[in-house]
Amino acid sequence: MAKYLLLKHYRGGPAKRPNAELPMDEWTPQEVADHLAFMDRMAADLAERGEWVDGQALSPDGTFVRYDGEGRPPVTDGPFAETKDVVAGWMIIDVDSLADAHAAAAHLSSAPGPGGKPLEEWIEVRPFLSETPSGPE
Repeated sequence: MAKYLLLKHYRGGPAKRPNAELPMDEWTPQEVADHLAFMDRMAADLAERGEWVDGQALSPDGTFVRYDGEGRPPVTDGPFAETKDVVAGWMIIDVDSLADAHAAAAHLSSAPGPGGKPLEEWIEVRPFLSETPSGPE
């Protein structure tokens, strides 16, 4: 089995998806509840098959930090990399193949959004490294 990170992109991606562009804070309480119930069911289904590792929703709050010399890490509330605007959460799954990871991502993309319609949001599928890459020889 191999581990994959599924990054939820509510906005952005290779092409706009109209139902995925509306920020969740503009959804009705029922739309949010339906979406979260879908996420819980998906996690339970993955766990039942032994494919669930972990998942979390991300707060829109955060800071941007980089090394700026010994003892002086600059911390700012922006500008942020694009991911702050688009990555809302993630799941880690452990599946038999990349095709299985893609199938899980496609199902995750069908989570309901505004009006109960599938979000069709972009899900980024990233494999975990199975070994540390070495430098040029």
